[in-house]
Amino acid sequence: MTWILPTRTGQYVVGEAPRGAGLVAVGWGPAAAETTAPVAATSSFEADLDLLPLEATALGTRNVHGAELVVRRADGVRGARLARAGEVSLTQDADGGTHLECPLADDVLGLAVTLHVRTHPAHDVVEKWADLRNHSEQPIELLRGWGGAFNVPTSGPAHVNLLGGAWSREFTPFRASLGAGTLSLGSRQGITSHTYAPVVTVVPAGTDGAVRSAGTDAPVRFGVALAYSGSWRMALDAVPFADHVRVSAGPDDESGILTLEPGAGLTTPVLAGVRVEGDADDLAHAWHAYQATLARTRGPEHRPVVYNSWFATTFDVRVEHQLRLAEAAAQVGAEVFVVDDGWFRGRTTDRAALGDWEVDTARIPGGLGPLADGVKALGMRFGLWVEPEAVSPDSDLYRAHPEWAHHVDGRPLETLRHQYMLNLGLPEVEQWVLGTLRRLLTETDISYLKWDMNRSIADGGRTAPGGDDWSWRHTQAYYRVLDALRAEFPHVTVEACAGGGGRIDHAVLARTDVVWPSDETGPRDRLAIQHGFLGVLPAWTMSSWVTDLPDLLDRDRESGPASLEFRFVVAMAGVLGIGSDLLAWDSATRERAASFVELYREIRPVVHTGLTRRHGSPADPACAVQYTGEDAVVVLAWRRAGEAPLTVHLGDLDPDARYRVRGTDETRTGKELAADGLVVPWTWRDCDVVTLDRV
Repeated sequence: MTWILPTRTGQYVVGEAPRGAGLVAVGWGPAAAETTAPVAATSSFEADLDLLPLEATALGTRNVHGAELVVRRADGVRGARLARAGEVSLTQDADGGTHLECPLADDVLGLAVTLHVRTHPAHDVVEKWADLRNHSEQPIELLRGWGGAFNVPTSGPAHVNLLGGAWSREFTPFRASLGAGTLSLGSRQGITSHTYAPVVTVVPAGTDGAVRSAGTDAPVRFGVALAYSGSWRMALDAVPFADHVRVSAGPDDESGILTLEPGAGLTTPVLAGVRVEGDADDLAHAWHAYQATLARTRGPEHRPVVYNSWFATTFDVRVEHQLRLAEAAAQVGAEVFVVDDGWFRGRTTDRAALGDWEVDTARIPGGLGPLADGVKALGMRFGLWVEPEAVSPDSDLYRAHPEWAHHVDGRPLETLRHQYMLNLGLPEVEQWVLGTLRRLLTETDISYLKWDMNRSIADGGRTAPGGDDWSWRHTQAYYRVLDALRAEFPHVTVEACAGGGGRIDHAVLARTDVVWPSDETGPRDRLAIQHGFLGVLPAWTMSSWVTDLPDLLDRDRESGPASLEFRFVVAMAGVLGIGSDLLAWDSATRERAASFVELYREIRPVVHTGLTRRHGSPADPACAVQYTGEDAVVVLAWRRAGEAPLTVHLGDLDPDARYRVRGTDETRTGKELAADGLVVPWTWRDCDVVTLDRV
């Protein structure tokens, strides 16, 4: 028997595994795909369950190759032999999606597992997760507690495209060739991390790089992403001479153990997979369509033009200075004014006061209320920076509650950035964080909250007797606080930041409005970071600022410094923000900035809701990003010094429709713009913005 789950353009098909051992992947793709369950040829060394593309399995159900569940009961019983424990159900969700549930159990161990697979007609992504419950009278340790896997069909080696990096160089593309063995990536830092993004693209060898054109087959690509914001691991397993690469992921299984007490249960993070026939940007389109269903809105109400005062003031936050900055921010067109670090008592350096979230009335007399009122009188919303998971050793909070910091008993605490991390997994800490944020948002009309986290959790502490699940508990509490804020303060926009792009994944996208991809705001470095970001994540989440800072990595002396126009056009590729010291700009520069903010507002609906297509790379002499909406197309282009030409062959257009270059009488068909291309006129020395209206 098989079950069919339709997607936007195809279907995902599963069937019964032999001997009731769960589900096996049958087909993934067009509706005409094969729907007969595969049969594995076995030898005396491998059983069929080890070779078949099972939806999810456990050590004990399969024993030779990798498994998603590795369990051990307190009395030493290890492994789980899962078998169907009821009927498979296929239902329609209230929002029109298709939801499959398969109950499994090991009655000897006392473990119940319900596999979930879900699709939706709005996108081509398949979601998988599992509910686990301990029905025994003893604790069960989840040495690995992952909820599902995707089996990517291959006929040989596969290319794996991933995004890695470090602080200031997040979302850098890397490629690995995987013919045999296991490729493992992840984080042990308690957050998603700067080192790897929890998403990969698998491309069967021989198809990558093929060009989509009439009469040729488009390459097939498979993307897999984990929605989890704590320590995690993803494994891509290529068994020699097998016909697939198995991709699975979940909470990190090396730095912690999840424990199910008798009667307890948990739900694993969602693993999402997508299959497309096309190039890398076609895959991005598929991800973005799914991510649109995670967002509460893609409109400007939660993606305003931000002015942030950090680079203009650092820790020297004084009310008079902030209001002067606010006046300048209003003049250039900012929609929200955010006061960054330094507003709370004792916070004059990065060595003290984290945790003491009360306004410094010596520098902000009357509290935040009058400052917020002054900002609102200028026509802007008021926003505030917080780092609620952090605590300084030199703070009243730490002196009162040293036991609240993450630590291992008997081991000295380690500071990074002169701070510790609060153990959010402790119920009393979770309630204190939520209460603190609730107080700030209630006492002052704050409608924009920048939630930062500027260090990893180096020494996670225990959060339950006998437990070692600190990252899981911390992460689940983080979700609960975000969920509570959204429910209680729906008007508040939340920006997620972790020293830049240290905590970005689908779970964060579902609970916040925008994310901060990197602390690096040098324009050419930032362009490279955004290039990788837009390949898997959408423009409407990508907060990007104009600042005066130089590039940390890109020191191309021949190209010279990037222009102000270049900086603005880079930031306009996502959610525009400004972080420069506006009081150091002359009136002509502010007027120039205001004109770019006005231009951005004109193109923002297309940038945030259109299809994104990248043309070239920031390492090239010239490159561009195209956003295609229903009624208009926006092309943002950049080049290094010199006269580097750029012709952009526009994709995603209606071939028979006509498009007019805004500000001219030139009209061309979509077919012509794809074949002959659009020549970028280079309105400014090193960048341009070209808008085409459908006529």
